[in-house]
Amino acid sequence: MTEELGPVDNVTAPEPTAMESTRPQRGAAAGTVAVLTRIGRFLFPLVTALLLMLVIWYVFLKAFPQVGPRVGKTPSDIWKYLFNSSGAHTARQAIFDDLQITLRDAAIGFGVGMLAALVVAALFVSFSVVEQTFMPVAMLLRSVPLVALTPIIVLVFGRGLAGVTVLAAIVVFFPALVMIMAGLRNAPRQAMDLVAAYGGSRWTGLRMVAVPAALPSVFAAARISVPGALIGALLGEWLGSGTGLGASLIRAIPTFQYSKLWASIVIVTIVSVLLYAIVGVIENLVLARFGPEAGRR
Repeated sequence: MTEELGPVDNVTAPEPTAMESTRPQRGAAAGTVAVLTRIGRFLFPLVTALLLMLVIWYVFLKAFPQVGPRVGKTPSDIWKYLFNSSGAHTARQAIFDDLQITLRDAAIGFGVGMLAALVVAALFVSFSVVEQTFMPVAMLLRSVPLVALTPIIVLVFGRGLAGVTVLAAIVVFFPALVMIMAGLRNAPRQAMDLVAAYGGSRWTGLRMVAVPAALPSVFAAARISVPGALIGALLGEWLGSGTGLGASLIRAIPTFQYSKLWASIVIVTIVSVLLYAIVGVIENLVLARFGPEAGRR
């Protein structure tokens, strides 16, 4: 006689093997390693750039001895001024107080400029008539030196935060506009046609296809615009508001505060490089998750 089979419900699935259970962990670990590798490859050139700047600094002072030790400060002089002198704490506090104002102005200008570039780029790509009408005007305004526009901007927006924001946003806007437009135009045509075939609107195709495809261009524009926003904020503070590091740099020259001048320039440069690196790290993390190549890994 043959044995009767038990109920089907009592049949249990075989236990997963050790290799099968570790595959998800291995995949997650490999993804983390890949992201860290990309971040490391991005940060290494920045560290090299900082070291190269120190070398150029020394070479510049040696190549132009007429600058003299009173005006031309070495890295060791700035280190002593900021950390080892009797008034180092007061000097650092004054510079960092001004730096906070400049970073606020630059951050607002960066946000306004990038948002305006995204909106205008989407309009230009979606409506060729709008691009043909306003793009020549934008390029004409871009050709005008910012120093020449500053008096008009100050008269219209005042000498406060609004005027400095407009100056920083202008510096950010035009390069970001060109790069974002190029990224939006590189969207896969087949995917755009597929969205249209299923009844999607032009804005749906832009949101679902063009914007993800343009993320590398958006982040490239952001990396370039971060130092530009700082420059625009410094210029606005110098010519407009009279506050922040921009005004402090100008006041340091006639009062012969050359150590403060060099220290402020060094700190702005380091902050600019760090912000550039932070945007690069965010870019790597976002593109690894949402970029056009994310689904192929």
